[in-house]
Amino acid sequence: MNTTDQCSYMTHGAVMPFCKGCGHSNILKKLNDALGLLQLDPHDVCLVTDIGCIGLADALFDKVHTVHTTHGRSTGFATGIAVADKVLASGKLKTIVLIGDGGSMIGLLHIVNAALMNVDVTVIVANNFLFGMTGGQTSSLTPEHFNTITSPFGSMNPSLDICQIADASKAGFIARKTATDKDLTETISEAITFNGFAIVEVLELCTEHGTKRNEIKGNMLAKMAEDEGHEIGVIKNSHARPEFSKKYETDVHSHKGDIKPHKYISPQFNHDLRSPNEIIISGSAGERVQSTAAMFTEAALMCGLHVTQKNDNPVTQGSGFSLSEVIISPQEINFTGVSSADYVVVVSENGLKEIQGQDIFNRINEKTIFIIDETLTIEKKGLNLVVLPLRRLCGSDKAAVGAFDYVIRKFEPFPHEPFKQLLAKRFGEYGKIFKEEFYNLF
Repeated sequence: MNTTDQCSYMTHGAVMPFCKGCGHSNILKKLNDALGLLQLDPHDVCLVTDIGCIGLADALFDKVHTVHTTHGRSTGFATGIAVADKVLASGKLKTIVLIGDGGSMIGLLHIVNAALMNVDVTVIVANNFLFGMTGGQTSSLTPEHFNTITSPFGSMNPSLDICQIADASKAGFIARKTATDKDLTETISEAITFNGFAIVEVLELCTEHGTKRNEIKGNMLAKMAEDEGHEIGVIKNSHARPEFSKKYETDVHSHKGDIKPHKYISPQFNHDLRSPNEIIISGSAGERVQSTAAMFTEAALMCGLHVTQKNDNPVTQGSGFSLSEVIISPQEINFTGVSSADYVVVVSENGLKEIQGQDIFNRINEKTIFIIDETLTIEKKGLNLVVLPLRRLCGSDKAAVGAFDYVIRKFEPFPHEPFKQLLAKRFGEYGKIFKEEFYNLF
């Protein structure tokens, strides 16, 4: 029994699920051999897989951490995992991406940014020149004149040189091999041990789609790449750039004195709230709906309460509706979004249309209090309606401010003083923010 047999990272008795002759099988075996060669602790290995046939690797490696991601996004997920480990945990984790040529095309910018960051991630691109799982369509890595189901007379475009793109993105380790190369194990192990971003493109055959439409054999793969002008072998192995976490640590420490400190909110007031309060406020963009909800949550934090805020608005940002869902609670809150509102506040026509469109009425109960501006009409019977002249007395830009001020003063979820202080800080003397009539509504 050799070293790699003794240290297999694969599921015992695992059977390769791929088509006969598919290069994926050999890539995964060589990856397992590389891990065995390095004798890595399985707990220090994270395998991040993409959508596609290569993503079936998850079930084949039960000794290591595995994360299965959305199509093309595996390198992005892996980057977050690797950075989190380096900065916040042991820093021992080796994060390896398995992605096909289709996924690498879809998620190319993730690969580019991971290379630019020089994060400690190894990307193995299983390149069989097409989208295998979805029927054999052309990818950006399909060689010119290669036949696929979507290019039956041969691809009209030259193939993308992903290694050259990685080089332009300042990647430190770059290699292009074939699935049957005898030194593939060593190349993969070298990439994994590289302290920084590494990419290994592995050329292989898809026996379901590739070989049926093209006169191609495994011993032709290297020549095909060379005909496209793509270099074979270990193309680059440079430690000229520091791995991301090292640069991050250096930059953070060197600029520590220049960084604006975080704002921490310490409780200064007491509260008598015994159960969560859930509030939905809906109005128009540009009328301080979300920023006022944020002031409300800050005031709640100043009283020692737990808070969440979930915002919603159109892509246009400055037009249409603006909506916030706020929860304040004496206990920890483990979610965002209101499930059964205690208060629904509507301060404009846009806001009314949105709560009707989102069917907010299915998220209320018999005790829910509706606070609406006097210009609005809700044609629904049985509601606990409070109609206020918010826009007239507070102005359109402060109708939401007045609504929250009313909720705190009228229903007292927590003391009014912290909210009053925040309003004065932002708008000036509290007694002059609204028209005088507003202060006499109670």
